Amino acid sequence: MSAFLVITLIGDDRPGLVEQLSSAVTAHQGNWLESSMAQLAGKFAGVVTVEVPEAQAAALTSALGALRDLRVTVEPGRPPGAPAPMAMRRLAFSLVGHDRLGIVREVSQVFARHGMNVEKFSSHTSSAPMSSETLFHAEAQLLAPADCDAQALKADLERLSNDLIADINLDELAG
Repeated sequence: MSAFLVITLIGDDRPGLVEQLSSAVTAHQGNWLESSMAQLAGKFAGVVTVEVPEAQAAALTSALGALRDLRVTVEPGRPPGAPAPMAMRRLAFSLVGHDRLGIVREVSQVFARHGMNVEKFSSHTSSAPMSSETLFHAEAQLLAPADCDAQALKADLERLSNDLIADINLDELAG
């Protein structure tokens, strides 16, 4: 029987961190399934999902906790492809607008009002080509309840778009 673990980590960025992590996973017969890692403000941050024999889960957790210069948290997870708890629709969201305080809060409040679950979220800022103003870019994959009122969700997001001077897109994804 296998255990599925979600590993989060953060530490000062330097060469060799991924090698340390992957070596610990491999030494405990773990299979690296999925990950997202980035260098942010001089820190290395990541989330990794691994499958490991149940008999190795505690030893792997201990080994990860002993890694030099990394703060690591390990949580049990669901197997990849495990069905969502209820019937859900997948949506893709994107936003490009003038950067200002509170954008993520406002968008996430709309998502919460409509019962959206954020599966993935990424964001960055850039300089606008003509004006050099700072633009905020965000992309998200969402799980929406099967009975989600897409028109009402779009209307809420469009109201934000007017306030943010932003381009907001929401598309249904297959599967």
